[in-house]
Amino acid sequence: MPSSTCDHEVDPFRALAEGARQQVYRELAETGPIHRIVRPVGRPGWFVTGYAEARALLADPRVVKPGPQGGAFADRMPPEISRGVYTHMLMLNPPDHTRLRRLVGGVFTRRRVEGLAPRIRDVAEELLAPRGGDEVVDLIPAFAYPLPMRVISALLGVPPSAETEFQGRTKSLVSPAIAGYDAYLDDARSLLGFLHELIEEKRQNPGDDLFSDLIAARDGGDRLSEDELTGMAYLLVLAGHETTVNLIANGMLALLTHPDQLSLLRAEPERIDAVIEELLRYDGPVQTTLLAVASEPIQVGDVTIQTGDPIFIVLIAANRDPDRFPDPDRLDIRREPAGHLAFGHGIHHCVGAPLARLEARIAIGMLVERFPSLELARPAEDLFRTPSVLMHGLESLPLRFGRPVAG
Repeated sequence: MPSSTCDHEVDPFRALAEGARQQVYRELAETGPIHRIVRPVGRPGWFVTGYAEARALLADPRVVKPGPQGGAFADRMPPEISRGVYTHMLMLNPPDHTRLRRLVGGVFTRRRVEGLAPRIRDVAEELLAPRGGDEVVDLIPAFAYPLPMRVISALLGVPPSAETEFQGRTKSLVSPAIAGYDAYLDDARSLLGFLHELIEEKRQNPGDDLFSDLIAARDGGDRLSEDELTGMAYLLVLAGHETTVNLIANGMLALLTHPDQLSLLRAEPERIDAVIEELLRYDGPVQTTLLAVASEPIQVGDVTIQTGDPIFIVLIAANRDPDRFPDPDRLDIRREPAGHLAFGHGIHHCVGAPLARLEARIAIGMLVERFPSLELARPAEDLFRTPSVLMHGLESLPLRFGRPVAG
């Protein structure tokens, strides 16, 4: 299949009606697996929609990260702010990436993640306790947003009284091109100031939390710089929160609009792990990867990506490539779950994927089990997506919970 070499002016980022974004990518993918797209800001970039091409490029050492200077508005922001928010794994290449990944992996362990399960259940119980009846409730602010926010705060060691520092800032920070420079800079500066204060507090009073462990690693033989500490926390707050919000909300919308699949899950709740994987494939939380560039010319089919060209992998399009997933626009929780790219692939595969899966498994499992009459309070075609280049989430998800099952 030929690839698109002309500059497309399609705008999936502001295709907000439910289903419109996937339709834009579907029509684009029909013209080939790789395309030149005019972005909301910056020069045109290559957008990869084919699964095989996406997976190969995600693992290709010639596809490199631009460093902190490649972050949104980095050329306009005060240097101390751009360094403080962009010095993290998703902006760096080996050996710096390898070093940071090792340090985070050493404290972001499976034991610590699995140990959060009781906390996640407790928070979910607390948030769902008042729900039930015919009242219309927006699932996102009522449940999908506060659940991962409280969990990532607990993991990092952020006191509950300070969680509000994160609230209201994440939308602009994950959608800088949409939010604009002034809003982005204001929120980045505020969050960075809060992180500096938190670092100082943890130095004085370390606890059993990820942030304290990262600070200890910095003060040990393998040091993290101040910018690396704030950049890591910045990444974990955003990646550890916003993606899970979208995974829970997108997943519930998919199940509620596919009653046969929802009934199957209710009849066979042991399927929940496979269900989460299919929900990640079908309507994942992340639209595209962060910016990468070609370090040398790369041939992809009949297209040559030139040195320095921007490259974005469209994860939600690759996960609906019919050459990899038969009947890809159909939700099928019996589908073989392996192989989706919702969390990326290669050295930049999401380090927080186990936590996101755990949170989604508990949250969606509890909603499905606890509320057998759960239904959309508005037709799916009346719902809207959040404008974003990076994320793929809903503006709202109004539900009627109905009578809960006692438990």
